[in-house]
Amino acid sequence: MKLYGESGKTYKFEGPFASTDELKDRSGVYAILCGRKVIDVGEASAVKSRIKYHERKSCWRKNCKGEIRYVVYYIKYGKKPSRMKVEQDIRRHHNLYCGRKK
Repeated sequence: MKLYGESGKTYKFEGPFASTDELKDRSGVYAILCGRKVIDVGEASAVKSRIKYHERKSCWRKNCKGEIRYVVYYIKYGKKPSRMKVEQDIRRHHNLYCGRKK
């Protein structure tokens, strides 16, 4: 699945996955989907664990009447662009329901 950033760059994510069991505990950027709508974006050094124990899960469920799915853009540690840059680029492009800055 492709996600776009504010910069115009396209990122090719793996997934969508219905379960965190299908994810790897590797460094990367993840997006939480409801249907094809992106409702949250984040980054972590261990994506599977981060999503599995995420503090915004209740927000995901509240804002998704269907099934929640996960997509991941794995990035090797130390590679460019950094996880944070990719996450910020995608966040600025989407109107997210969860994880918005207040």
